Amino acid sequence: MSTYLDFEEPIRELEEQIAQTKQIGLTTEVDMTEQVKKLQEKLDQKTKEIFSTLTPWQRVQLSRHPDRPYTLAYINAISDGTFQELHGDRSVKDDKAMIGGFGLLDGKSVMFIGQQKGINTKMRQYRNFGMANPEGYRKALRLMKLAEKFDKPIVTIIDTPGAFPGLEAEERGQGEAIARNIYEMMRLKVPVICIVIGEGASGGALGIGVGDKVVMLENTWYSVISPESCSSILWRSWDFKEKAAEALKLTSTDMKEQNLVDEVIQEPINGAHRSQEEMFEITKQYIKKTIAELEKIKPEVRINDRIDKFCKMGVWK
Repeated sequence: MSTYLDFEEPIRELEEQIAQTKQIGLTTEVDMTEQVKKLQEKLDQKTKEIFSTLTPWQRVQLSRHPDRPYTLAYINAISDGTFQELHGDRSVKDDKAMIGGFGLLDGKSVMFIGQQKGINTKMRQYRNFGMANPEGYRKALRLMKLAEKFDKPIVTIIDTPGAFPGLEAEERGQGEAIARNIYEMMRLKVPVICIVIGEGASGGALGIGVGDKVVMLENTWYSVISPESCSSILWRSWDFKEKAAEALKLTSTDMKEQNLVDEVIQEPINGAHRSQEEMFEITKQYIKKTIAELEKIKPEVRINDRIDKFCKMGVWK
């Protein structure tokens, strides 16, 4: 059963009307084709209208939509089920919030790494809600170095509310682990593509977010802080989260305008949560095309371009 956000209510009503009209046609043996066609046209028009005028806060809500596919779904679809997960950071433990391993992209080996949130309550607890500990980022770095050793491209998939903020994570060096990843990713000799598929929050996203191409899906966000946390700091209340989302300039469009991401991957008109298979195919084709382009560039040139790109970010006098 699909889940509908507040602003998707008109879509739900029209979909219910279409289902009821079809049912009437089946039970009464009356031809309802024309009525269904008109309702479908109305649904398409309403969907386009709603999704083309989304506010920043509504895009944040979409990025967290319970029906939206998570990292493992993308990896399994893109690699046609050939993904072999690798475990552990060879130091502390295997962080379940961070997944990674090799998979085949139309016969070509690719290292996939990303945060996995979990598809139900039990799995979310198991995956720590997609919030990695230091050992998660150290596992990610170990896998990136493995990919570099065998000259395989890397695709990182970002979807996290942030790195785990617990005391034990700080004790084991959360800040150092993320900083080390940023430093090492700048110098990787293989092509690196980073894709934000949902939430891209704070250092938790940056820890696997340095690449030759950093891209966002249309209905995602990427920011130093979530709108709720920003609101609670500035206004001592979550009631101003919509205002905070607007001010943070965290949407894919805003990030592209500020040259903080390279490209925005357009989602199907009704969002990735309603057209998952289409979204998987769009993402797969983008990765294939981009890897082919990046592999034509010499490693030293790629590294210098990567460093230059990140050094130019920000505004200063």
